[in-house]
Amino acid sequence: DAGTLKRVDYSYIKGGGITTIDQWRLTTSFTGSVNPLASNWERNDTSPAVGYYGSQMSESSGIFTFPSTGIYHVFLHLGFSGGDNQYVGGEINVTTDNSTYETASVVYNFIKAHGSPTYSFITTNIVFDITDTTNQKVRFRVVAEDSGTTCIGSSTI
Repeated sequence: DAGTLKRVDYSYIKGGGITTIDQWRLTTSFTGSVNPLASNWERNDTSPAVGYYGSQMSESSGIFTFPSTGIYHVFLHLGFSGGDNQYVGGEINVTTDNSTYETASVVYNFIKAHGSPTYSFITTNIVFDITDTTNQKVRFRVVAEDSGTTCIGSSTI
């Protein structure tokens, strides 16, 4: 519009804001790579953390189902311990047909041992537009070069 700033009536944008928060964690540590990360999930229940707000995600065998349509910001944060590793990483995998999963976000790091234990942390995320809660889902993958590398889990933090 040739640089003309248009006015948007408040009635078109009111009522937004965060309507759902759901925080999950791994309850136990494990070694090696897993695809998908299918077990030992729990909703954060350690006070004073907020495990959820609004509608809740559901999880079955590591597959997360969204409670309603909308825009979701999905984070994956992982911690690793071990010796020298060329790579440790995580992926957020998504499906739009409730069957075929594709990598939507990926992050890798490495571990260079400087004592015992040595740690590495990674974070990746995606903004996902959920228009079909039956077919659009998310799951996670963990990769480590060394099968003895530990992905850290805890039922209290």
